[in-house]
Amino acid sequence: MIKKVLIANRGEIAVRIARACRDTGIQSIAVYADSDADALHVRTADEAWALEGSRPADTYLNIPKLLDIAQRSGADAVHPGYGFLSERAEFARAVIDAGLRWIGPPPEAIEALGDKVAARRIAQQVGAPMVAGTAEPVKTSAEVLAFAEQHGLPIAIKAAFGGGGRGLKVAWKMEEVAELYESAVREATVAFGRGECFLEQFLDRPRHIEAQVLADQHGNVVVVGTRDCSLQRRNQKLVEEAPAPFLTDAQRQDIHDAARKICAAAGYVGAGTVEFLLSRSGQISFLEVNTRLQVEHPVTEETAGVDLVVEQLRIADGLPLSITETPVPRGHSLEFRINAEDPGRGFLPTPGHISHFDPPSGPGVRLDTGVAAGSTIPGSFDSLMAKLIVTGATRQQALARARRALQEFSIEGVATVLPFHRAVVNDPAFTAEDAFKVHTRWIETEMKADFEADARPVSAGESSLLRTFVEIDGKRVSLGLPPNLFMSGPAGPIGTNADSSAGSAAKAKEPGTIEAPLTGSLVRWNKADGDTVTEGEVIAVMEAMKMETPIHAECAGVLECSAKEGDMLNAGQAMGHIKAV
Repeated sequence: MIKKVLIANRGEIAVRIARACRDTGIQSIAVYADSDADALHVRTADEAWALEGSRPADTYLNIPKLLDIAQRSGADAVHPGYGFLSERAEFARAVIDAGLRWIGPPPEAIEALGDKVAARRIAQQVGAPMVAGTAEPVKTSAEVLAFAEQHGLPIAIKAAFGGGGRGLKVAWKMEEVAELYESAVREATVAFGRGECFLEQFLDRPRHIEAQVLADQHGNVVVVGTRDCSLQRRNQKLVEEAPAPFLTDAQRQDIHDAARKICAAAGYVGAGTVEFLLSRSGQISFLEVNTRLQVEHPVTEETAGVDLVVEQLRIADGLPLSITETPVPRGHSLEFRINAEDPGRGFLPTPGHISHFDPPSGPGVRLDTGVAAGSTIPGSFDSLMAKLIVTGATRQQALARARRALQEFSIEGVATVLPFHRAVVNDPAFTAEDAFKVHTRWIETEMKADFEADARPVSAGESSLLRTFVEIDGKRVSLGLPPNLFMSGPAGPIGTNADSSAGSAAKAKEPGTIEAPLTGSLVRWNKADGDTVTEGEVIAVMEAMKMETPIHAECAGVLECSAKEGDMLNAGQAMGHIKAV
């Protein structure tokens, strides 16, 4: 039986797994990057071990480091959470080869289903409905153009080994196809370590429906329930709910049957999600399989009465599922992702320092969080801070409770998506009792709410711990110290001194100045220093919290670049200038 689990992740999902371990009498081990040294998941677990680094590649994506810590800490199992290495077959294999229990599907199932192209083949074999797509990953932008010319626009360019919207781009115009393909490859490489992408037709204004599946080592495969995840922006889910509303009995049954057959054909074991698109005409199309726990798993837990993380632990221990058939849903549940993003600035990520965190409570309210007052939100990782889950006997009661809970929720220090959530739970397109008018691009194309831009947060900084060595009883031991320990002036985390980016944000902007819209790294300049640019042209690309953001020229003129590719920039910091001609 599993006794000690290494959690190869961070944030709210690491906290969630640590709590499930404690509920079942299992010890938990947290790991942390330098910027997470005092994070909530570090304090929640029974032990915490340093990964010694700040970038994803050096920390939560570093397989040798994670396995070394597992060995030194005495772990006998590894839980990958979601994101990072959770869908990497080589990590699962390395864990198993090290003699540890892998809390997830077999490497072969990850390869068969995690590879989106291979998953499409399995879905075709079992008769799951789907739109046209490429049989193999494409290698050049010319192939993407050829597919678009054959099947028409829009088309989806999708990371073959990713998920969560990373490495997914939708092309609506022929002239943007090549750039979007290159951007998808870059995002996929940063987020998943592999950049291969495939293509498929994109259904305009569909709903996003998914089926939660559990499968044990004894051949039992159960669909736990459905979810609707249609409220997305830039392919990033913001609101999810269970069970998926406004489906016919036939549609729900088709989704259940297809999900069960796909997982059974792949020899799946563990928790997984089969995703579909539902067109406005009622057409169901297989999308992909996520071979891991989903961010939105709590809404299924609340309505099905099943602890999915505990089920993962049971499955890894060789035990049968605690359920044998799809549970009858008990009420309705909504999940609101609380991201550090500013709706008033186009949902730009806003890393920073949380000065105030006051969550709601009361009947039907659950909070899964990775932060608290005093937490720092680094720019190197995902923008998700917490998840607010609200449950009621009916969808309308859940919505009423959600309105109350969202009004109670107060966060200061970083911008959040709370204003968006408060608007959407009052929008008839989402809340009507007899219809469901939202779709995966509704936020970008039809939502009419206006959001006031939040004050730019002061940069949280990306400083590493100051490392030295000490001797304890003759043994040399590594010692990591927070940089702010030696700061003069006001107390507080590194980067919160008053002369940071807040100062630049307060200054009047000179005409032609190109300012970084967010705190992050400059991926590349699309134009060289001295080039002529036109108003509205994409001249640069920045990356923060694993998402790319294009920088548009505000006027025409000659480009003068002051920042270099790879530079870390604060929000509002000057990165160049456009000289009028």
